[in-house]
Amino acid sequence: MTIEKERRVEERPARIPFEGTTLEADVSVPADAKGIVLFAHGSGSSRFSQRNRSVSRKLQDAGFATVLLDLLTREEERAEALTRHLRFDIDMLSARLATVTNWAVAQRGLDGLPVGYFGASTGAAAAIVAAAALPHLVGAVVSRGGRPDLAGSALEELRAPTLLIVGGADTVVIDLNHQALRRLRCIARLEIVPRAGHLFEESGTLEKVSDLAERWFTEYLADRYAQVPAYSSAG
Repeated sequence: MTIEKERRVEERPARIPFEGTTLEADVSVPADAKGIVLFAHGSGSSRFSQRNRSVSRKLQDAGFATVLLDLLTREEERAEALTRHLRFDIDMLSARLATVTNWAVAQRGLDGLPVGYFGASTGAAAAIVAAAALPHLVGAVVSRGGRPDLAGSALEELRAPTLLIVGGADTVVIDLNHQALRRLRCIARLEIVPRAGHLFEESGTLEKVSDLAERWFTEYLADRYAQVPAYSSAG
């Protein structure tokens, strides 16, 4: 029986300036990284989400660098908890994600790596809008329990292969994802995880999400760009 050697991962916190404020992120870079995946969380969550951290560890083991970031500042999160006025501001969230993306690809150990997005809830809509705005940079998108229907015209503009993952018990979101899937013009697939609810808290369901995400990013990010000599963030 062959035991795979644990991959060494460098972890570091980051603070990214954005229009007079600062966004916080946790950056993890495995040795010989073959791609980078930025996580855009949904409302009421943060870069400390155990669900996203579980998926990110799976991706790191597969050789992907990850950036877990807070799209809202701490002050905005506190206000959002009371007013819920920011969670559906997709334009703002996507602009911040795009800024962090441009920052990330210029960092040590990340420069030159192909970029993917993993979005949850409304963060999935922000990921689609940002990916559509950065077609030369973002090579693949995965949505977990997402609201891609909130991405508007970016659904038709998106070129990055996109995987939509929804829980089988999350019936309303399944319908919204079917609607979004019909509008996508890129390579796209909808995967429904049996018995899973919106948060994928049921036994084994988050592991299924991690496996699906790893395979998608491997096929459409790492393997695809491995065929392109001297790939760079400049396109």
